[in-house]
Amino acid sequence: MKLLLDQNLSRRLLPELELLFPGSTQVALCGLDKSPDLALWEYARINSFCIVTKDADFLELAVLRGCPPKILRLNLGNVNNARIREVLLAQASAIHAFLQDGAEGVLEID
Repeated sequence: MKLLLDQNLSRRLLPELELLFPGSTQVALCGLDKSPDLALWEYARINSFCIVTKDADFLELAVLRGCPPKILRLNLGNVNNARIREVLLAQASAIHAFLQDGAEGVLEID
């Protein structure tokens, strides 16, 4: 499954992530950077993306609407792109397992 980076995550993360998660993108590259969360949710659902975000609002949508799409929430606080990249790459195996798991809809990474 491919990743859809929320607007609070930089598109500069994509080159390395695309090697592990082909087809991944960022909302601005899809023309969705000013769209409400529900529009991102629908886009991700229709296009088979997992939403990657630091925003808790998507957790509420997951509870209300279920899965898909899957939500990968980063509980990293205010960190730079290098730290986000480091965490995502270090957790790539766990993320792949989550994406393959049909039962789980939300993964939170600290």
